[in-house]
Amino acid sequence: MDHVDKIVAQWTQERPELDVGPMEVIGRIVRLANVLNQEMERVFERHDLTAASFDVLATLRRSGAPFSLSPGALIGSTMVTSGTMTNRIDRLVTAGLVERRGNPKDKRGFLICLTAAGHALIDRVVEDHVARQAELVGALSEEEREVLVKITRNLTDAIAALP
Repeated sequence: MDHVDKIVAQWTQERPELDVGPMEVIGRIVRLANVLNQEMERVFERHDLTAASFDVLATLRRSGAPFSLSPGALIGSTMVTSGTMTNRIDRLVTAGLVERRGNPKDKRGFLICLTAAGHALIDRVVEDHVARQAELVGALSEEEREVLVKITRNLTDAIAALP
C-alpha cells in the first residue's frame, strides 16, 4: 500500500458515499509527475542547468538552423511570461550559452541565438535527457507506452475542452 492507497482508503473510510476513484487517478498522475520532474532535474543539474534553462536551450536547438528565435517565439514555445523569459535569457547570456543579435527581418527587434558553447552543451544534455527518459519508462512494454500516451493525450484534450 503506497501513499495514494492510504489517502484513498482514509477517504473511503471517512466518506464512503464519495467516489474517490478520480482522486486516485489524479493523485497517481501528480506523484508520477513529481518523480519524473525530480529525475529530469538531476540530469540538468549534472550539466549545471535548470529545467528552465534546458527548456530555452532545447527550444532553440530543436528550432533548427540557425538556432535562433525572437523572444516572442520563445515565449510562445515555452509558455512563460515575458519577464520570466527575460530572466532566463539574461542568465544564459551571462553563462555564454546564448546571445542577443539584431533581427535582420525586424530592425527594432532581436533574436536569441545559441552560441557554439550553448549548441555543444544542449546536444550533450539532450542525449543524457533522452537516455534517462528511456530508463524511466523502461519498465513499460512498447504496447503499455502506446496505451499510456493515448490515455494521457485523451485526458489532456478532454480537460482542455472543459468550460
